[in-house]
Amino acid sequence: MSKSFAATCVALACLGAASTTPALAESNIGLRGAPPPPRYEVVPAPRAGQIWVPGHWEARGPNPVWVSGVWLRERPGFHYATPTWVQRDGRWEMRQGGWARGDRDGDGVPNAIDRRPNDPYRR
Repeated sequence: MSKSFAATCVALACLGAASTTPALAESNIGLRGAPPPPRYEVVPAPRAGQIWVPGHWEARGPNPVWVSGVWLRERPGFHYATPTWVQRDGRWEMRQGGWARGDRDGDGVPNAIDRRPNDPYRR
């Protein structure tokens, strides 16, 4: 490898590293009107060790965008909170979904509202 080729590679690598833009912090984007009703999705057959997360509308710019449902791998001791829309000060804002602790029996219901959080027959 020639010295000029190596120098060019180093220069390009430095230029690429210097020109990267930082990731923007995630912010809640609201809508003036209510989000559209959920779309009908055919839920595939259950998969062992996975949970179905239904599709939802997300605000990306001025118009809502549909995000299709997906299968996620189960996480013992956690439950998945689906994204929800809430109305606040005349605007609709989306609360991001995600994994939360507190589901001892793995039925998807948080212990705080589960009538039988230690159900031995659940699994």
